[in-house]
Amino acid sequence: MTTNLEIPTIPTAEQINQTKQAIDGYIDSLFNHPDRRIGAFPYYKFHEPGEAIRGTIMLFHGFSGKPHQLWRLADYLFNNGFNFYQVTLVGHSFIPPDKYWPQIDLKPEYIDPMREKVRKDQVLQKFISNIARSETAGALELKPFQRVALLSRLLLIEPRLLDMKAAIEQYDDPDFERYYISSHLNYLNDARERLNELAAMPGPIYTAGLSVGGATALALAADRPDRVKKVVAYAPLLRVYDETKRKYVNLAGPLDIKEFSWEHGLSFPVGCLTAADRLGSFVSSPDSIKVLQNIPTFFVLTENEDAADTKFSEQTYKNMGGENKGHRCYIYPESDLVPHPLADPETVSQGMTNQFWQSLYQETFRFLTTGKIEYSNMSNLGQSPDLPTVPQMQ
Repeated sequence: MTTNLEIPTIPTAEQINQTKQAIDGYIDSLFNHPDRRIGAFPYYKFHEPGEAIRGTIMLFHGFSGKPHQLWRLADYLFNNGFNFYQVTLVGHSFIPPDKYWPQIDLKPEYIDPMREKVRKDQVLQKFISNIARSETAGALELKPFQRVALLSRLLLIEPRLLDMKAAIEQYDDPDFERYYISSHLNYLNDARERLNELAAMPGPIYTAGLSVGGATALALAADRPDRVKKVVAYAPLLRVYDETKRKYVNLAGPLDIKEFSWEHGLSFPVGCLTAADRLGSFVSSPDSIKVLQNIPTFFVLTENEDAADTKFSEQTYKNMGGENKGHRCYIYPESDLVPHPLADPETVSQGMTNQFWQSLYQETFRFLTTGKIEYSNMSNLGQSPDLPTVPQMQ
């Protein structure tokens, strides 16, 4: 059996109660909100006072998802010695998304004239109305050729978009604040507040997350290296997948064009994806990388991506120093048919699910407890006998 390199921590009743009170106060504020989103509240599970724990892990779900997305992983880690806090991404406890979720908007002096041009353009208005009428369970996003066509039309009626695109693609571009209003750092600001709720809990804190949740887990570690011990980033969205899609997200995002989430009937502004991409730029910036180099991180990526840029995430891993700095990275090959939501065995994406989720959970446990992983176990349909067993799906 794999042994834990950390010294076990034994929280007292007072420490646990203080932590519960802090989190419960936050959850109560969500219940009283008039725009609360059903099933999207955070929750936690702590071991009883006097029980030794390996630490507490903060789990962040994916964009447009809910904390329940990672419940199997949370339960597995809890049953093997961890406390957990399933955090809701900032704003995701509420609807509508265009009111509460982080997004990027052009400043009024730029967006108002542009909207007027869009409103007067009959071709573009017809396209937008056609898209709006096509809302179905399967209409999750525009197809690549639709994005190219839309971008071509937008650039035709507003050539300044090229300058705005340049300002948004480089994280340190001084013109960003000239053009944009952004709430992308609310992901970090809220995660920081959730971490503060764990102030009374002794022992190491770990962060883990899927997609935008993975970027949030990394951002929090870069912000609080004094508290976060290790990170597990499942397909972190550090850059939107595909250059055409990223250009579309960065150009069309601030124009109030909407796409549809995994949740039936729930649409969100493309500007929310722009904010997610911007958060990824913060995580991969030189200042963040300098801090993250010293926080062991396990990157789990897949070649079958339709959301996050796998090569960019792999390069971020290398920029952090790779294995020489205690980091680990595994990329599921195309032949494994593992999709972007690789930490959730029940989510179907592109007809794919992660059939290797049990070995993934095992290696997550191994990394958190020893800082190592066994690469050969990652594509194992069975389970490693030297790690705690992951229960089968019922």
